[in-house]
This record gives sequence, C-alpha cells and structure tokens, in this order.
Amino acid sequence: MSTNVLRTADGWWVLRGDRAVPVDTKAATTAELIADRDAVREAALSGEAGTPVADLVALAPVTTPCRVIAQMVNYRSHARDSGFTGDIPPAFFRKASGSVSGPGEAVVRPSHVKFLDYEIELGLVMGAPLPVGTVVEERDLPSYIAGLVITNDVSARDVQLTKTQFYESKSYPTFTPTGPHLALLEPEDFAHLLDLRLRLSVNGELRQDRTLADMIVRPAQALTLLARFQTLDPGDLLLTGTPGGTALKAPPKAVEKIGALLPPAVKWKTFFKSQARNPHYLHTGDVITATISTPDGRIDLGEQRTPVADANRHPR
Repeated sequence: MSTNVLRTADGWWVLRGDRAVPVDTKAATTAELIADRDAVREAALSGEAGTPVADLVALAPVTTPCRVIAQMVNYRSHARDSGFTGDIPPAFFRKASGSVSGPGEAVVRPSHVKFLDYEIELGLVMGAPLPVGTVVEERDLPSYIAGLVITNDVSARDVQLTKTQFYESKSYPTFTPTGPHLALLEPEDFAHLLDLRLRLSVNGELRQDRTLADMIVRPAQALTLLARFQTLDPGDLLLTGTPGGTALKAPPKAVEKIGALLPPAVKWKTFFKSQARNPHYLHTGDVITATISTPDGRIDLGEQRTPVADANRHPR
C-alpha cells in the first residue's frame, strides 16, 4: 500500500486519514527523503496522534533544483484533440524547475500571455539513478520510480505556438503546480497504475477525465527512451502527458489547409482571433482543481486546488 507524504515549511509528514505525523528525518530534499524510507515507515507505524492535515500548508513535495522533463502528446484522447492521426513518435521536452510551485499556490499569468491553458499530468518521481543506456522493463519500475505526484503542465499557448517554443511557454514561475501528496509506492502498487484516473475541473466544470489506459507510451518504455540520451537522478520529475480536454484544440482540417497558405503573421493573427472566442482558456479568478487516484483509493494523490492570478495583481 502506498504511503502519502506531505511537505511543509517545518518538514515532512506522513498522512494517516485527516491527521499527519511528522517524519523524524534530516532530509531537506525529496531525494534525501526517498533515501530515508525507514524514517517514513516509522512515522507511518507510530502511535502518535498527529496534527490535523487542515492545519498544515502544503508545499510542493518535489524539491528544486531538479530535472523536470515532460512527454508530449502521450494520450490518445489528446492526440485526437491535437489533430494527430496514425502513429505518434514519442517526444520529450524540458521545463525549468523554477516553474514548480505548491499545490495551493496561485498560477500567475504573465502580463503578455493571453491564452493560458491547463494540462493535468501524472508525475513520476525518480528513486534511483537512471544511467544512459538503461533498458527498463515493467517489472523494473519499482527499482527506479519512488513515487507519484499530481502535476499541472500550465502552458502559455500564444508563446508555444508562435515561437514553437515549449521550454519558454511552459517554464514561467508557477507553471508546474505539484502535489499535495507524494505517494511513495510499494512494489505491489505498480500493478495498479493503469487504474489511476486523472480529473481536472475549472470552476467546478469537469474538463479532463481519463485513466492511464489512454496513455500511448507507458512509464517503462518512456524511461527506456529517455535513457537513450538523458541521465536521471533521485528526486527528478517526469511528467507523463495529459489527456484530451485542454482548451487548445486543432482547427478543422479545411481551416488548417487554408491557414498554411497564409503568411505566418496573418495566420497566427487569424488563429488567435478565433481562439479569443474559446471560453475554456484560464482567466484571473478561475480555480483549477485536479485529482489523481485509483477507484479503490489504494493510490490517492490528494486534491490540488490552484487559483489563477494576474501578474500585475500578484507580485512575487
């Protein structure tokens, strides 16, 4: 059974229902906590009454700096929304770890960004080094993955599309809300990964709702592909793609063909004029709610609830 861990300014806590028990550890980073699993187990088994979880302010359970890597178009439903047909080659991109923020912290929209989008994603937290050249089979996952977190790959679509620039469009501060829980897994938990259901709502309206069964490149294969060129270390974070339901969707094929004939400046002006009528992009005052769990509650990553704020009204 997985163990849910919370991080606050005072340290690490093991969750037991609506109470939290402090972990007796000197760990300052996620990697150090993962290396001190004995302390986590002791807290989980202790008879201490603990502190009400409602009294704690959760920070991101993934500490930075660390590597933050994301998979692109990795759910069949998202591929359909994005206009892809046929086989989709696996692709990865990096995000700045400075984009990682807490599970209740505001997502701050930069003043030049008009089209702010959401993408709920399951985050894999590394528990062991992944050297270049490693081949990971399904049975090997417990040797490399320590735990799971909710992440939201917030995206500035007007930056992403006009500049074809994933790194900038997804790396602004607060663009990777993470947590609240770090679910540390036991080997037997990995058999239940495909049962995990990702759900994201904006102002109570359900926008995204899929299980991992919709995933194209699953975790073992993703780690193998990454290890062709990328070393990963304990505490690093891999975002595994988002289901369909984001605000951005591909235009109809006929419109896309006409757009391809236009000069780039005219094409993007026309496209974003049409997008301005799309009510699903995020606006100041919106509240994003995200959950990931199995139906039986065996793995439950908690609820992430992040308001959207404007940079001009939310100095950092």
